[in-house]
Amino acid sequence: MEDLDPVFKALADPSRRRLLDSLRRSDGQTLGQLCGQLAMARQSATQHLALLEAANLISTVRRSREKLHYLNPVPIYEIQRRWLAPFEQPRLRDLDAIKRNAEKIMDKPHYVYVTYIHSTPERVWHALTDADLTGEYWGHRNVSDWQPGSAWEHQRTDGSGIADAGGKVLEAVPPTRLVMTFEDPGGTPDPGVVTFTIEPHQEIVRLTVTHENLAGEDELRDISAGWPAVLANLKSKLETGSVLPQAPWEMHAELRSP
Repeated sequence: MEDLDPVFKALADPSRRRLLDSLRRSDGQTLGQLCGQLAMARQSATQHLALLEAANLISTVRRSREKLHYLNPVPIYEIQRRWLAPFEQPRLRDLDAIKRNAEKIMDKPHYVYVTYIHSTPERVWHALTDADLTGEYWGHRNVSDWQPGSAWEHQRTDGSGIADAGGKVLEAVPPTRLVMTFEDPGGTPDPGVVTFTIEPHQEIVRLTVTHENLAGEDELRDISAGWPAVLANLKSKLETGSVLPQAPWEMHAELRSP
């Protein structure tokens, strides 16, 4: 069971709650933007953000010289699931569906999700690029030689070889970084781009998924449900050897590009 003490400690400070509120209103802010909105000194904000990131309440992604900060609702959902859901489930069950702001600014990710897995970077990379393993936890086999410039296909597991999605591998640096387009088989003029970043984190692995260039709020809503489902299944597979009881086609449907 995940230790939530760092989460409660992080939420106890009103300044840190103000930072989370600011990210809830406008996700993907730089340190300077957060300080400007909250009239907070950079040194203080940096210290508070470090505690929030350590508690997994925010995630960060570097873009050029800037570091962008994103709200991560997963620990808050864990609090809801363990203590509130038994009493207020009908009213509170959607706490995990906090959306990222759907700003159409092209120089920052549209969606960021972070999970921590008791595994190694090599095993996580293998799970992302092995067709049979993706067939187990994703419900579709991701087939490619995973070389930059190669095609990849999101094939059904019924043996038909039919691909419901796919794209092109843009970057592959085992076992730390994989970048690929994500689109329907017919292709799109301006496809989405998915980046997997695999980093050692103490004795576990931090897996960050960014999904950029989304078509709009409908696609943002779909992937906001789809990626957590896929990555929860991946985490379960690597940590326990089995997947969660969720229909694979449901996860695929939520991640299809328009």
